[in-house]
Amino acid sequence: MLSRRSFSTALALAAGLSISGFSVLPAMAQTDIKFTLDWRFEGPAAGFLLAQDNGYFAEEGLNVTIDTGNGSVEAIPRVATGAYQMGFGDINSLIKFLDEDTAQPVTAVMMVYDKPVFSIIGRKSLGITDDPKSLEGKKLGAPPPDGAFAQWPAFIEAAGLDASTITIESIGFPVREPMLASGDVDGVFGFAFSVILNLKANGVPDEDISTILFADHGLNLYGNAVLVNQTFAAENPEAVKGFLRALAKGFADAVADPAAGAAAVLARNETLNLETETERLTMANEMNIKTPYVVENGFGGIDEARLAASIETLKISMGLKGNVTAAEVFDAQYLPPAAERMLP
Repeated sequence: MLSRRSFSTALALAAGLSISGFSVLPAMAQTDIKFTLDWRFEGPAAGFLLAQDNGYFAEEGLNVTIDTGNGSVEAIPRVATGAYQMGFGDINSLIKFLDEDTAQPVTAVMMVYDKPVFSIIGRKSLGITDDPKSLEGKKLGAPPPDGAFAQWPAFIEAAGLDASTITIESIGFPVREPMLASGDVDGVFGFAFSVILNLKANGVPDEDISTILFADHGLNLYGNAVLVNQTFAAENPEAVKGFLRALAKGFADAVADPAAGAAAVLARNETLNLETETERLTMANEMNIKTPYVVENGFGGIDEARLAASIETLKISMGLKGNVTAAEVFDAQYLPPAAERMLP
């Protein structure tokens, strides 16, 4: 039987109180989160990696594992099935995914690419310029899981293209840039900051590279967002909130110091080049992440009217049935206040 002093000490230990000048804190259980990227460890992933390396996840009581992906479309079923609690994928493909089955337990909770990176990258020497009309009569290489290729039907309509004159060849991600470099295709679908630098690494000079960014030619959509499994979120709302708080800090760090962000990437993939990944991250920051809307309103949120308008666009171009609304696609309740999401 415990004495009164021993009993008081036991209570203090359980409560994490200070005894004789020593602070006794109970061990805090960490919440495990498996997170899937959309692609390999490259410059644009720096915000996620810095949130881990700089201890922001740990500060939130999270034990986060970050895995590479195989395209921004494939990340969606990974999260929906619960194989990953959270992930990074294309919100437009998520809209299509939910439109086909509204019972799928996955939603977007933080926007990362306020301006999507969907592009067709071509070579001027092969007849593709920055004008979408130059695509007519050409052969384009398309990796099936690619988020940019998923928006091809929408872009055809937005740009007024005669798709009957354009040949689409299904190719794998590993051969995408080599095939364009060798002239086996005239252009390829992809994320601008990835394809451009990979092409240069394959010996294509910068002055021969042309970029057709979908967002600059009538396709006013959002891009990649952080996704969450809704069952996990319902059971662990504070963990999701903590994850997004940490990410806001990580992306702020990646914007403030792209070289440090690139170094975090190279720590996971030593075969990469620091200068190249710094340039890739800088391109993503300037082109897709730190947009005028984000500067004014903070990183991670959306304009619901804009998202609703994009759903209407996708109804026409992707044959949506109209089963989902903007509020069902993006859940803002887990975001930290805007003041905590401002980028430097």
